[in-house]
Amino acid sequence: MAHAAIVPPGVQLAAKQELVRNNASEVETLDPNLAETVPSNNVTRDLFEGLTATNADGTVVPGVAEKWEQKDATTWIFHLRKNAKWSNGEPVVASDFVYGCQRLVDPKIASPYASTFGVFLLNGAEIVAGKKSPDTLGIRAIDPYTVEIKTPYPVSFIPDLMSNANLGPVNKAAVEKYGRDWTKPGKLVSNGAFMLKDWQVNSKLVLARNPQYWDIAHVQLSQVTYLPVESETTDIKLFQSGDNDWVYQLPSGTYPKYKQEFAADMKIAPMLGLRYYSFNNKDPLLKDVRVRQALSMVIDRDILAQRVTADGQIPAYGVIVKGVKGADVTAYDWSTWPMAKRVEEAKKLLAQAGVKPGTTLHFATNTSDYHKKMAIFAASEWKTKLGLDTQIDAMEFKVLLKKRHTGDYQIARNGWVADYNDATTFLQLVQCGSDQNDSGNCNPKADALIRQANESTDQVKRTQLQTQAAKLVMDDYPILPLLQYTTVRLVKSYVGGYSLKNPMDRYRSKDMYIVAH
Repeated sequence: MAHAAIVPPGVQLAAKQELVRNNASEVETLDPNLAETVPSNNVTRDLFEGLTATNADGTVVPGVAEKWEQKDATTWIFHLRKNAKWSNGEPVVASDFVYGCQRLVDPKIASPYASTFGVFLLNGAEIVAGKKSPDTLGIRAIDPYTVEIKTPYPVSFIPDLMSNANLGPVNKAAVEKYGRDWTKPGKLVSNGAFMLKDWQVNSKLVLARNPQYWDIAHVQLSQVTYLPVESETTDIKLFQSGDNDWVYQLPSGTYPKYKQEFAADMKIAPMLGLRYYSFNNKDPLLKDVRVRQALSMVIDRDILAQRVTADGQIPAYGVIVKGVKGADVTAYDWSTWPMAKRVEEAKKLLAQAGVKPGTTLHFATNTSDYHKKMAIFAASEWKTKLGLDTQIDAMEFKVLLKKRHTGDYQIARNGWVADYNDATTFLQLVQCGSDQNDSGNCNPKADALIRQANESTDQVKRTQLQTQAAKLVMDDYPILPLLQYTTVRLVKSYVGGYSLKNPMDRYRSKDMYIVAH
């Protein structure tokens, strides 16, 4: 079953099938088990293919598995295609998936996604905690072309989950031969539609079509170049000069201007993503919930959405966004109050917490102009409404990532894009002990409700429990939700295969082609 670049009848393809797309920052790794950021996953999705995949519309489609079935509430069987190969020509077999998944949860690897995805596989949580060995994970090879997956409780979205390269196959021989260097050009053995050709850190990352790929007949692009440009202004300049076909994100406030200038290239789509700020819940100042609540209350998200980012995003007052399955959107009661009343209440909270005007907040963000603008807006809200000063520290994205993970910050810019369409992907941001919980908060009652929801096969009950959990944990103000992402970018009109029905913003180069222009 072919499901790659479908070129509509009558479309003339360009002689040169090469795409250049900006990826917003340098990738932290090309090891699929270790990749955690959107930029890294954009690339590993081209290099590696899991049991399943997501197509241009965000629909789950067969990957290395041509079909699958659910045997019982907690058992899934995936049947692999016989013609899937690694870039070195060897067949991709069931044991490659077993190795990849066991490696993901192995505490020795310390993957930032170990518990995030590991909890959905039998014994995964125990292995991550060091209580069981990786070979007890709920995945096994029944034979070379059959993979069995067992879950600790019913997980209806296993096919969606397995589309993430983090849970895909890893070539054991390459890892054992090269160790840490296995992801370098000339050494990386991958099984996706593309393979690594060149990687010049902070300059470009080049992928070439993988001649061994099972569906090579439907892969149109011969080469894809990923740029690591963090500055939105530079990104646009490269687009204008023809050195970039794909702007990652428009500079804030420029949408009306570029919509006129590049009408044919403007792409706007709603997205399952949340822009938020992490509060360090262990910080001496922020460990008081009243301070966190006050800081959240006074941010005027309507002005932020309409005038600062001005690119069609919608205000958010909770951890769950619109369009996510398994929980309803929740909002704080005060979100409908007039701002004057919100400010009055916030001032009272700060006074009760003993925080005096003139107190300085420390805010960590990455060097992107877009995020700096948002930070300046937040700082001005805290200054004019509460008399608090903010020191904004801008740093490279990978430095920010590290500071968030180690708790070396007070308030930090953050964002999350769904890994699959279910509320659990957002709840992990606020769950006790989760890899993705940078705030360090923990609400045992909310965690108990999430566990109850996990055990339930009744979807209505599950949705109620997860909605209740989200509301309960957000009343602790662990994070400051700001906006639901909308993807607003420029993509050259001659880039075919770019769908606007892709709520997780996952675009495989396999689905793209260049139209004659």
